[in-house]
Amino acid sequence: MKSICVYCGSNPGKDPVFVDTARAVGRTLAERGIDVVYGGGQVGLMGELADAALDAGGRVIGIIPEFLALKEIAHLELTELHVVQSMHARKAMMVQMSQAFIALPGGIGTMEELFEVWTWAQLGHHTHPVGLLNAAGYYDDLISFLDRMTGERFLAENHRRSLMIAARIDTLLAAFETYQAPPADVRLKTGQT
Repeated sequence: MKSICVYCGSNPGKDPVFVDTARAVGRTLAERGIDVVYGGGQVGLMGELADAALDAGGRVIGIIPEFLALKEIAHLELTELHVVQSMHARKAMMVQMSQAFIALPGGIGTMEELFEVWTWAQLGHHTHPVGLLNAAGYYDDLISFLDRMTGERFLAENHRRSLMIAARIDTLLAAFETYQAPPADVRLKTGQT
């Protein structure tokens, strides 16, 4: 993998372990020669991730919509900063530039990005691994809900398993190395001409 997209909060969160985790991810990816692709912000976990990767000599590619860049939250010291027209353009470019996806702790924006990129994998739009870094058990309740969704047959078991989950970045990256995408799950009505 040459590049990994990281979704994470624009706030640092309450528990200092979240900042430590973001910094560990940035540092680890840089040390492994993996480019960080992220939302381009300088605040919260986003800024911590980017700064740690840059401090470790890594390449960091930010993609930010113009309306957010104009509010002066764009990180101006990145290897590359792409200013795009919309959130949709941002997410599409992040997918195009990445070979895997990781969600760190974050809010509804992080959730929306995670679920969209995971849905795209389910539909066969890409075949790259998607993972949750479950720092300090942040995603425990979400994981339980996903298991219920699977039990209720709204989510196929192979697609549930395709979301890789780990508490440490090294463990998640090791899982990414052996990832094989499940078949796309596209349901078509039969009998139509």
